[in-house]
Amino acid sequence: MFSGTLVALVTPFNDSQVDWQKLDELVDFQLAAGTNGIVPMGTTGESPTLTHPEHERVIEAVVKRVGGKVPVVAGTGSNSTSEAVRLTTFARKVGADGALLVNPYYNKPTQQGLYEHFKAVAEEADIPVVLYNIPGRCGVALSVETICRLAEVKNIVGIKEATGVLDVSSEIAASCDLTILSGDDSLTLPIMAVGGKGVISVAANIVPREVGKLTSAMLAGDIEKATAQHQKIFKLFKAMFIETNPIPVKTALALMGKCREEFRLPMCPMSPANREKLIEVLKQYGLV
Repeated sequence: MFSGTLVALVTPFNDSQVDWQKLDELVDFQLAAGTNGIVPMGTTGESPTLTHPEHERVIEAVVKRVGGKVPVVAGTGSNSTSEAVRLTTFARKVGADGALLVNPYYNKPTQQGLYEHFKAVAEEADIPVVLYNIPGRCGVALSVETICRLAEVKNIVGIKEATGVLDVSSEIAASCDLTILSGDDSLTLPIMAVGGKGVISVAANIVPREVGKLTSAMLAGDIEKATAQHQKIFKLFKAMFIETNPIPVKTALALMGKCREEFRLPMCPMSPANREKLIEVLKQYGLV
């Protein structure tokens, strides 16, 4: 259902408020570049710092702007199952094509608790669900065994794999029928080589066409072309994580004139030293 390059969209701010005009412009930029899907309100969208009304309005605004041209997979995860159900049900109501559900963070549920959480949301909200396995952010990881149990649940169709361990993707691909999407730009090539279908990409915010060339080549079976593309933009992939995401990518977008360099605490501007490193990489790619 979901494949290729899906962008983990940033949320632009202006004087502490969501910049709705820039949000529309960022969506337009992605559509013009041929991005295969848009993912608002994930980690890159600074979802933990938005109010619930803002969160919902961003999802609705993106769905409206996309206008059915590509799938919208809305970030609707929470460490409260009832809250995740509510956000996911809202996303379905306003026309999102899927929901991205992060592992419940901070409360560190057991594997059974994780299973019951995702099962409850998928069944109650009745929308295609992509699991989001990112233990570095959440303090807990879905085991492959639990992932395969969840693959049997109605509406659970995929997983954003962001453990950073390639064997996890291999084990999932060998054990159950879920669409695997890379959660790390620098691992998209190897994850697709072992059975993944694409990426939910941070770097696609700034170079959507270039990331798209990589995933398109892999989906077409042209590993040589995909490898060359991976090597071409690898330094850019790594530069997006010299500080906590989405600080580098949002700074890059600001330097490109696409949004303000504005964050909500506890996200903050880059250190001067890392900002200079980022600018140097962006110059190498002709982006500033």
